Amino acid sequence: MGHRAFPSGVTLTRADAAQIKGMLARGDRQHDIASWFGVNGGRIAEIATRHRFRDVPAASGDRLPPSGPYPHARDAVAAIEALAAAKAALAVAEECVRGRLA
Repeated sequence: MGHRAFPSGVTLTRADAAQIKGMLARGDRQHDIASWFGVNGGRIAEIATRHRFRDVPAASGDRLPPSGPYPHARDAVAAIEALAAAKAALAVAEECVRGRLA
């Protein structure tokens, strides 16, 4: 028999729902919105169909995150690794410069 994954622990708030409604009104795809908030697309559908947060108004456009699609997690990890390598290279360069100035 299959096993369910552990719950993510992510709970959408009223403020999140307002942003989600604003993003839906802007025309963002439900998949992209779900990615931004780190939830299953079903949670976005529940808000879109007014099954949850019915009374929450949509946030205005100036309070919304940028439109998707958003980077994949693997791309974010690759960016973090590249930044760590750049930081290490800068530290070596700084040591070289300081060594020459001493």
